[in-house]
Order: sequence, then structure tokens, then C-alpha cells
Amino acid sequence: MIHNNSVMTCPKCSYQNNFVDVIKDFKLCENCDYHFRLNARERINLVTDDNSFYELFDDLKFSVNYDFPGYKEKIIKYRSLTGESEAFICGTSKIMGRAAAIGVLFSHFMMGSMGAIVGEKIKLLIKYADENKLPLVLFSASGGARMQEGIVSLMQMAKVSSALNTFLRKGNLYISVLTDPTTGGVAASFAYLGDYIIAEEGAMIGFAGQRVIKETINEDLPNNFQSAEFQLQNGFLDLIINRRELRNLLEKILRVHNYD
Repeated sequence: MIHNNSVMTCPKCSYQNNFVDVIKDFKLCENCDYHFRLNARERINLVTDDNSFYELFDDLKFSVNYDFPGYKEKIIKYRSLTGESEAFICGTSKIMGRAAAIGVLFSHFMMGSMGAIVGEKIKLLIKYADENKLPLVLFSASGGARMQEGIVSLMQMAKVSSALNTFLRKGNLYISVLTDPTTGGVAASFAYLGDYIIAEEGAMIGFAGQRVIKETINEDLPNNFQSAEFQLQNGFLDLIINRRELRNLLEKILRVHNYD
């Protein structure tokens, strides 16, 4: 939580971080390494080479039903707050000199929820990566499907998963990076379909909320339930990584797979 322009209070340890220092150090708590959430541009800048990102599909025109009460007003509000047109940004870039197609969901725009435009942009990015023989890196941060769009939002899970299936069957590389939070329909679809499934330390990862699960199974849940650490312990992740090391790890994976 930011109290003013100079201090960021860590929600995990309550340490009073110097705002400028935190921004310079990958938005990590100086005391406990808690990973503050990044917006899409911060995420891109974190892992890509300077001035190498070329945005794709930013002017996508796609028919969306805004009839749900208050939905159109919310879209206008979040476009104004974030300066972005939607909850997903994508393009091509270089990671330590190696070209890749990169897509980023971010929680600052309607909790990174996946509606028709987000789903279409992800599908188009997958197709672009396939046609141009690029590795695909997707960063997830989402509350799931955008329920204001009803069944159309749920259809994006199948559409994106189908596009990924085609992409992967051709021998292309897909790296999925799960950040805080990765939940709902995103967790139930493309977030868990990567050749490599990586999570940032402390990320919340799961499908339904803890209260719903607890009431459904009528059992108490482990203290670290739905954490990245719990997911790794139970075999759902390949690796947990500190944000400081993420760029180097991505470059290493691309190098091992002989991507220039």
C-alpha cells in the first residue's frame, strides 16, 4: 500500500519501504522480498531489452456486448486510470538479445479479467508467434473470466487453449509465467499449458476462492493453500523464481532451445 510519494508499506511484513528504492529494485520489499504487483509496462521493462518492445494488436477492433449494467462505464474508467485499452498487452521484443513474442495480463485493468478482446489478442499473438517462428512468453495476472460478458468470456478459455494446442503441436516453445494473482478461467486454461510453468515467489494461484472450496469439501485448508509454494510442492509448477532472476532464466531457456 502506498501512503504517500515516498513510502510503500509491505502488506506481508509491514516494513516501510522507500518508494524510489523499491521501484529501482524490481518492486520488491527491501526487508522480506515481497513482490509488489507490476503493471503491464513495468513487467515488459523488467524482462526485455531497452527499446526492443514493439506492440502488436493495440488497435484491435472487436465487437463486444457492453449491455451488462455499468460495464461500459467500468471500461471507460479503467482505460482512463491505466492509459491502456484493455487488460492484455502484447508484442515482440528481445530478452538479452533473443527475440520472443510476449504477452502480459495485468491486474490493474478489471483485475486482468479475460473477455472477448483479451482472448482475441492472445489468440492473435499465438498465431503471430507461430507464423514467425518465435517462442511465446505469457505472463498471467488475472481474476479469471470477465463475467460481465457472460458465456462469451468463458468461450475465450477454449479459443486460446485450442490456439495453443496448434502452436505446441508444431514444436513451438511456450513459457508460462504465473504472477500474483493467477486464478479462475486463466488458471484453468492457458496459464497451465506451458512447456515451462514458472511462478513468482508468493504468487496466489488457484481456481475458485478458498471460502468456496472450504464449503464445498467441508474441510480446513492448509495455511499456504493456493500459494505458488503450495503449487510447486504438489507438482503443478516447474519452478518458483525471484523476480530479480526472471530475465536471466528466460534467456537461459531460450538459449537451451536454440532461439536467437
